Amino acid sequence: MKEGNKTKKQLVHELTELRSQNATLKKSITGSISAEFAAEEARRYAESIVETVREPLLILDADLKIISANRNFYRTFKVTPSETIGSFIYNLGNEQWDIPKLRELLEEVLPEKEAFDDFEVAHNFQDIGHKIMLLNARQIYRKDIGAKMILLAIEDITEHKRLENLLTESEERYRRLFETASDGIVLLEKREGKITHANPATEKMLGYTNKESIGNKLQDIGVLLDMGDFQTTMQNLNKSGIINYDDVPVKTKSGQHIDTDIYLVDRARLVQCNIRDITEHKLEEEALSESEARYRSLFENNHAVMLLIDPDNGAIVDANAAACAYYGWSREELERRRIDEINTLTSEEVSAEMQLARAEKRNNFFFKHRRADGTIRDVEVYSGPILLKGKTLLYSIVHDVTNRKQAEERYRSIFENAQEGIFRSTPDGRIIISNQAMATMFGYESPEEMMTVVTDVNRQHYVNPEDRRKLKEMIEEHGLTKGYEAQNSRKDGSIIWISLTMQAVRDEKGQIMYCDGIIEDITNRKQSVERIRKALGATVQAIAVTVETRDPYTAGHQRRVADLACAIATEMNLPIDRIDGIRMAAAIHDLGKISVPTDILSKPTKLTNIEFSLIKTHSQSGYDILKDIDFPWPLAEIIYQHHERMDGSGYPRNLKGDDILMEARIMAVADVVEAIASHRPYRPGLGIDVALEEIEKNRGTFYDNAVADACLRLFREKGFQLKST
Repeated sequence: MKEGNKTKKQLVHELTELRSQNATLKKSITGSISAEFAAEEARRYAESIVETVREPLLILDADLKIISANRNFYRTFKVTPSETIGSFIYNLGNEQWDIPKLRELLEEVLPEKEAFDDFEVAHNFQDIGHKIMLLNARQIYRKDIGAKMILLAIEDITEHKRLENLLTESEERYRRLFETASDGIVLLEKREGKITHANPATEKMLGYTNKESIGNKLQDIGVLLDMGDFQTTMQNLNKSGIINYDDVPVKTKSGQHIDTDIYLVDRARLVQCNIRDITEHKLEEEALSESEARYRSLFENNHAVMLLIDPDNGAIVDANAAACAYYGWSREELERRRIDEINTLTSEEVSAEMQLARAEKRNNFFFKHRRADGTIRDVEVYSGPILLKGKTLLYSIVHDVTNRKQAEERYRSIFENAQEGIFRSTPDGRIIISNQAMATMFGYESPEEMMTVVTDVNRQHYVNPEDRRKLKEMIEEHGLTKGYEAQNSRKDGSIIWISLTMQAVRDEKGQIMYCDGIIEDITNRKQSVERIRKALGATVQAIAVTVETRDPYTAGHQRRVADLACAIATEMNLPIDRIDGIRMAAAIHDLGKISVPTDILSKPTKLTNIEFSLIKTHSQSGYDILKDIDFPWPLAEIIYQHHERMDGSGYPRNLKGDDILMEARIMAVADVVEAIASHRPYRPGLGIDVALEEIEKNRGTFYDNAVADACLRLFREKGFQLKST
């Protein structure tokens, strides 16, 4: 413990020295100054002694006025004889001696006490600052004038007090450290090594209380420290000041064994013994050693290319067998190289990348690495810091991505040269990737111009707001849309038809991050198809009217089935083209009834088995009529299958499951719902609730699950209604 440049031992020595000097001074004064001044020679002798004394001295008369003062009084208190002689002590120096207790003590010296000793005064003096003084007074008698006087000796103990306070503070600090230290600390006497005190940490560590420890030796409280010859050890400690003992076994009071490090520190009259529990530290070291062993095994046996690199200089510290095989150098050859000899970047660039990995600001890098045969390969490197044997290194796992890079280049070529528009957009409709074909399709000079101008592709491109709504709904519910056809605006305001296929990409929380899509300009095709569709539509409508003319009771049935079937197909997110095919097939699905006698179709009573058998032939008849017509959709087959059921119980071919076209499965549900809900010659309509109960009851048996669910949602959640004729 030090205060400035002085040790605690030095402070004690200086304090003792000051006390010794003060005692000598007092003895000199009282022994040299006679209580009587009978002879002039004795007086002069006494005065010479007074003048040579280092401490200030005053002689006061009975009125407490100063008769004389020695030179050290004037020197110490910065006053002159003219200011001093004849003045009252308590008025001296602008009354800076006006100390009531001192006045009281001095007034009692002559008549009563004859003396007072060691009166301590702490006072702020005007000229010399704050001082602490020790005052001693003696009654003396001057025979030459026959009067009693007072000899007042003044000892400046300011420095003495300072040293004393420093010593006290030093001892207090040591005591606090001793009591609160996390290490166990015991104090030993130097003669036999017996314990004089133990701190709370020792009791907590070893289980022995301070009372149980005092008077015993270290071995008695379980510290199995072999110090050899104790006195020799003490002599060595006195020379070196500290002695360390590593890995000292200790047995606690409860019988537990712990490992410790012991430090002996010389404390003048005592020996301080610090006991540090290193059991946990040793376990951690063992665990670290095991961890490093496991890491070494993983490193050596891993099929991935792995390197250990010193980030300070780029030296390859180690390489596994996979790295040697990949780069074509032996381990020794690799360990003689720096990573910048393999990496094609400059040394400065490699160093900068290593510092990023070391600080964990990046852990994924793309480089080109050079191998022993001179080939350059594209690599992806995962790198980060790892602490091994007290040093921070970089582990690097190297993956060859040359083939992937080449594939990406091929994809880039396809992307740039594709005839279809390829894009990526944010959920709010901002285009973030676009190829040239898409930019050209919408009348922009470049993808960059399009991405700058188009901030909301849905609002700026789609002519029909309903298309925007449907697309958003399909993406949010299903995550994709295929072949969605819509009208879009180009930069110059002209209208084109596009076919859109788009898929949402979501994050781990299910939130849409962006959408990738392909757009095809189908304006010409749409115009051609529209002309064909109009012609076909007119033809189909004529056929439908013909059928309904022969069956007036079911007039409008085909149109209602077509409306419901298209709604179900839309709910299932089917492409527009397939929905158009379903509409055409549904509009003439009962075409085959033209081969059924009219009186059977309009019979107001229940049909016989023979009559019902004739009705069932209408699917086959409709197929036979249409099978040789080249429609864009499989209308004949859809009509042929619309009475088939998922479990094979339908007619006419008892098809089941995937053998039935999706269009026919949709039409089957729509046909049943409309037939049950509407009026028939042989019964009144049963209502939509009865129809939906039928679909729900036979979902998965007669009717496709997805189709049934879509139908039920339309009526029960989205308010769909069958239109009356």
